[in-house]
Amino acid sequence: MGLRLDMALNLLFQAGWIAPPDAKPHSPEWLQSVIDGLCDVSSRDALTGLSNRRQFETAIAREVDRVARVGEPALLLVADIDHFKKVNDTHGHAAGDVVIQSVANCLQDCVRPMDLVARLGGEEFAIILPNCPPAFGQTVAERIRKRVATQSVAIIGGQHLSVTVSIGGAFAPQWVRSSPTLWSERADQQLYRAKSEGRNRTCLDMPPLTVVSAEEKGLLFAGLAQYDPYSASGSDDAVPKTTE
Repeated sequence: MGLRLDMALNLLFQAGWIAPPDAKPHSPEWLQSVIDGLCDVSSRDALTGLSNRRQFETAIAREVDRVARVGEPALLLVADIDHFKKVNDTHGHAAGDVVIQSVANCLQDCVRPMDLVARLGGEEFAIILPNCPPAFGQTVAERIRKRVATQSVAIIGGQHLSVTVSIGGAFAPQWVRSSPTLWSERADQQLYRAKSEGRNRTCLDMPPLTVVSAEEKGLLFAGLAQYDPYSASGSDDAVPKTTE
């Protein structure tokens, strides 16, 4: 059963969608605009306007594949607002929403147009930075952390709050067929480290310290087994042999 048009339009209007001024209602151009608007709404977080978890999962899977094929470095950052529960308990959930929106704006302002910033849920965010050299990783993460820490957040009632974030990051192993889960786990481990070391800090898993896991090796060799460049020749002599 398809989505009713009146329901779709109501959803789009709530999200701030504006119909094309030159398109007549129900014309092909108008209907295409409605479809495009629904696709955008489905990929955006309603509170912040950032990419949502669904869009993030699509993007990180695409980036893992790109790094494996092209070998360009890519950095994944995960950020978590420090002591966010205290904000909600002390000032209410409306104030918490304002804090989340403020942090989201900071994250978006600190990255390039090519980078993807997503809200994963609650007070947790993620940033995918394609083609980010390891030499700049710590600088980028620190710039984001400092920007959030120095911004005063005006909440309902005229009060101003100062909030901080803890940031963990990891580079995708280049030329290795990894997975979004393994990459995310590495970044999460660094986030937990930043939290345990006192919060309001950044911790990155840098490439020289990154060890390819057994599971990633399995993914790599499985890919090589599926694509045997010598199989078409029909000659076993072309395949290097090993002795016990």
